[in-house]
Amino acid sequence: MAEGTEADRTAGDHPEVERIEVDRTIAAEPPAIFAVLADPAGHVDIDASGMLMWAEGEPATAVDDRFVVHMDRDSLRDYDLGEYEVIVVITAFDQDREIAWTIDGAMQPPLGHVYGYRLEPVEGGTRVTSYYDWSDINEVYRGAGIFPVITETNLRATLGILARKVAPGAGRPDAG
Repeated sequence: MAEGTEADRTAGDHPEVERIEVDRTIAAEPPAIFAVLADPAGHVDIDASGMLMWAEGEPATAVDDRFVVHMDRDSLRDYDLGEYEVIVVITAFDQDREIAWTIDGAMQPPLGHVYGYRLEPVEGGTRVTSYYDWSDINEVYRGAGIFPVITETNLRATLGILARKVAPGAGRPDAG
């Protein structure tokens, strides 16, 4: 999906849309980017929402791998849950191509939303597509009005932070 397309913006304009996708070309090779995305500390390092405080565990290497992320929703100022932790459960793992996860933790049943990244080598770097999908949330939460938890702006800003982390000063390869 090209950056800034109508499909990127639909969730804000149409509440029936249950997925946000944004992309950015980053001047780094897929392995360097994937290493950050698979690492629990990498999640915290690039988070633009301000919710992720710190993480513990080993980098993901396969579907069903898990690690802990300590959270605080104060940055969103929506629901004061205090400090809490979630278990990140890897749901897609294709080395240097795609990684996705859902969360488990205090809220039971689990919410069922999925965050992920697809990486595609392109001239000058990698097109990184970040997605957030809440189409399969547990029915218990469907009418709660809490989705989407994060915004398109959060996803875009996270991609900017990721670019700064893996290719500092390199600029955007697709910028004219």
